[in-house]
Order: sequence, then C-alpha cells, then structure tokens
Amino acid sequence: MSTGGRDVVVTGIGLVSCAGEGIAAHLAALKADAPARIDTTTFAPYTVHPVAPLALDGQIPKKSDQRQMEPWQRLGVYAAGLALDSAGVKDDAAFKAALHLVVACGGGERDTAVDGAILTGLRDASDPGAYLNERLLNDLRPTLFLAQLSNLLAGNIAIVHGVTGASRTFMGEESSGVDALRIAAARIASGQIDHMLVGGSYSAERPDVMVVHEMGGYLRARDFRPVFSRNGEGEGGFILGSAAAFLVLESADGAAARGAPALARLAPVASDRPRRTPGSVGRSLSDLWKDAGVTRPDAVISGATGVAPITAEERTALSDLAPGVAVTALGDVTGHSLEVTAPFGAALAAALVAEGGLREVAVTVIGHRRGEGVVRVTAV
Repeated sequence: MSTGGRDVVVTGIGLVSCAGEGIAAHLAALKADAPARIDTTTFAPYTVHPVAPLALDGQIPKKSDQRQMEPWQRLGVYAAGLALDSAGVKDDAAFKAALHLVVACGGGERDTAVDGAILTGLRDASDPGAYLNERLLNDLRPTLFLAQLSNLLAGNIAIVHGVTGASRTFMGEESSGVDALRIAAARIASGQIDHMLVGGSYSAERPDVMVVHEMGGYLRARDFRPVFSRNGEGEGGFILGSAAAFLVLESADGAAARGAPALARLAPVASDRPRRTPGSVGRSLSDLWKDAGVTRPDAVISGATGVAPITAEERTALSDLAPGVAVTALGDVTGHSLEVTAPFGAALAAALVAEGGLREVAVTVIGHRRGEGVVRVTAV
C-alpha cells in the first residue's frame, strides 16, 4: 500500500468458520468450492452453515472467560488468537501493548423468549406504544443489554490476549468490515501507527438474526444452492454462516525490522455507499475496481450475498472487469457472515497469495442493502 507513504503487509491470519480453523482448512474448503457443514433442520426452512467444533482452551485458556462470552465473542477471540500466533507475537507482551485493534461486528444475542412474549402481547394490546414501553422497561435485564454491546469483543480480546492498544468497533453490516480494513490500513500507511489487529466475528446460529433478516426479505428459505445460481424466481437471498477472521497488519519496514515474514501486501481499500438504483452496483464496482488499483487478478473472491438483483449485477460487472478469471463466492465456502465478509475475504486472499502462489487477488464486498468495497491483495 503506497498511499500515505508506507507499504502495509499482512503478517498474521486467523480464520474460523464451518470449514474449521486456520489457513490450511480454508484453502482446502476454497478448493472444494462448497461449504463443509450445512444445517437444514435447526432453523428450518432456513439453512445455516454452523461453525466447526473448536477446542476453545487452545486460545481462551480460562473457563471463566469462555463462560462469560456469548458465541460470537468466543469465535472472535479465538480467531484473534490464531492471528497473533500466525504473526509470531502471541507471547510478545511489548508488541501487543502497542497493538491497536479495529473490530467489525454486530450486536450480541437477544433473549428470544422475552422478545417472543413481547411480540405476542403486542398484537392484542389496547395501547401498543404504552405496552411496549412497559415491557421493555420491566422484562429486559440490564445484564442482557450489557452482554449485547458490540465493543465487548474488543474488550475480551484485550483481556484474553493482552492487546492493550487503542480499540475501535465498527457496526453496520458488510460496510463495517470494509471500513475496519480501510481505516486500519490507512493509519499504518500514513505512519500514525506501526501495527494493527483488525477483523470481526459473526454467529449465525441465532433465531433472532433469522427474524431480522427474514423481515427484510433477505434470507433464502431453501436448501443450499451456489450464490451465483440463486437467480430464479424465489431463489434469491443469503444463507448465513458463523465465522470469524482477524489479520495482523504491519508496516513493511516494521515487519522486516522484527524479522517477520510478510504473507501479502494490502493495497488501499476502496469503499462507496451510493444510493441503490438499477445498475448502481455495477457502476460502483467498476469505479472501486479502479480506485483499489486492481489490474490483472489471478482470482476474485466475491462477498456476493445471493440477494436479487444486486448479485446478478455484480456477476455481470465481474465478467467485464475480470474476463476469464475464476470468481469464488465466499458464501459458497463459509456462508454469508455480514460484518466479517471483508476481513474474511482479505484474509483468504492473503492466504492464497502466501501459500497458493498467486500474485494478485481481488475481494469484492457488495452489501445486501447498502455499501460496496473492493480490496486488492498482492504478493510481496
């Protein structure tokens, strides 16, 4: 990354999803081009890609820490630990004391029993507004509200792994992941900071998120089908997947000074948020492709959701921008993980460069409602 004066490199990668954990498991899943785990019964008629079983003790040693976290936090803390291990800094207290953190994630889990009771009672309430206020005041536990705070992931990473630099938490579906990467890389490039830990986590195995996305008409209420094949009547929508991804980013000079191998180079992250109109996704993607400096990628990792008509627009645009280049939908490997899409795509791209021998990989992130991003990852 040359904007701002300094190259930004990836020195650590932590990945967790239905494919398992670590780089090797995900490169194997990428080659298979199919989700490793599919659950069609727990949330029927909706399909979910559940996270693979994890030996949490490996990255979260204290049982007390594990118990006080919700699943999405455990996934994130675990993946962050993998990234620190990958970068060779897990036991470097001085490095972690100066390590800044940027997290992209949503809110915590809901008390679905309370939510259901409130919604049921609301239908017959004579004064729905008064009823709702009373129930919200009396039925929701303050401790539950605190457990839902998105910045608890950053706090738990600090507690468990000793990452004590400044932290920022971004919320806002897919765009938050794009901006987390963009801000982290730009701060290193500008010389404001030497190294950052950036990423996010998402737990899809939750009835409350099913309700939220179904109310918006975004979920696919059918069995698994490849993302770019969900273009028929009633076929559109995303299939959620539990996942977490973190990257250790450093200035190239800083990584070289401590003798850390650079896995890949991260170019300036391009993002946009235009109003959605017919054709706007294709136009935005074309502009961002140029802004990100993508030239002749060996592969494209797409964060396409499967939502119509934007997924078809993205596929058409990619056919023009990268003719003949293999395009892999992240949803076909891990499912759709909203805030984690950009960090996961970037981490997988870095793994392809580091261990797959590719020279350039482009990552696209088209939000299911708003927001677009393009990430360019190249060999060092």
